[in-house]
Amino acid sequence: MIEPTYEGLESAHAVNHCLLLETDSDGLVLIETGLGLDDVHDPNTVLGSAWVEMSQPVLSEEETAIRQVERRGFSADDVRHIFLTHLDIDHCGGLPDFPDAQVHVLGAEKEAAFAEAPSFRYRPGHWAHGPNWVSYAPESNDEWFGFTAQRAQGLSSEILMIPLGGHTAGHAGVAVRTGDEWILHCGDAYYYHREVEVDHHPHPLLDFVQTTAEVHHDLRLGTQARLRELVRDHGDQVTLISAHDPWELQRLQANGR
Repeated sequence: MIEPTYEGLESAHAVNHCLLLETDSDGLVLIETGLGLDDVHDPNTVLGSAWVEMSQPVLSEEETAIRQVERRGFSADDVRHIFLTHLDIDHCGGLPDFPDAQVHVLGAEKEAAFAEAPSFRYRPGHWAHGPNWVSYAPESNDEWFGFTAQRAQGLSSEILMIPLGGHTAGHAGVAVRTGDEWILHCGDAYYYHREVEVDHHPHPLLDFVQTTAEVHHDLRLGTQARLRELVRDHGDQVTLISAHDPWELQRLQANGR
C-alpha cells in the first residue's frame, strides 16, 4: 500500500493504468497492456523471481487486459493496435494475449529492450511470439503543444507518439484526440499527480522508485518540467495520465473518464 502525502486520500495500491479505445475504423486500440496471462500463471519464470519479490504484483487473471476486454464483449482479435510507452516488464506483459495486434513503440526502446533482455527491466518472454512491430524514430517535423510528435502509422484515428525521455532509452507518451480535447498517457514520465502540478511535490516512495529506474536523471526531470508547463498552459485541453498513480485513476473514474 502507498500512503498519500496529503489529507483527503486513502492508502492505495499502485496500478497499471491501461486505456482501451473503440475507434470507428481501426478496431480496438489498447494503450499499454500491464501484466498478462503468462505472467499470472508462471510469474517466477516469465517475470523473474527477483522482480516478483520486489514488486509484489497482484497476480490475478481477472486483472489482465485480455480478461477486461472480454468482459466488455470483445475478443483478442478485436484489438488491432497496441501502443506502448515503453517495454518495461509491467507495461508489455500482456502482448502475448493479443498476438495479431500491431505493436507501436519508439524504435530506440525496442532496440534497448532487445539488446538488454533478459534483465530486471526487460523480459524476452513478452515478445517471444514475434509481435507485428511498428517502430517510430524520435525525430519528426510534427509538433504537439510544443512537443515532438509522431503520427500513428496505418491508422485513421488521431493518435500520436510523443517522446518523453529519461525513464528508459525510448520512453514515450501516447496522445489521443477525444473530440476537442486530448488524453496523454505519460507512462512512467511521472509517478504521482503532484509531480506535474505547478506547485509540484514528489512522493517519497514513488520518487525513490522512479529515480532508481531512470536512465537519464536530468532528462527525466526536464520531461516533468515540460509536462508541468503543458498542464499550466493547456490543462483545459489536455488530460495527463500516469501509469501507476492510483489516486489519479480514482479521480478520472469519478469524473467519468
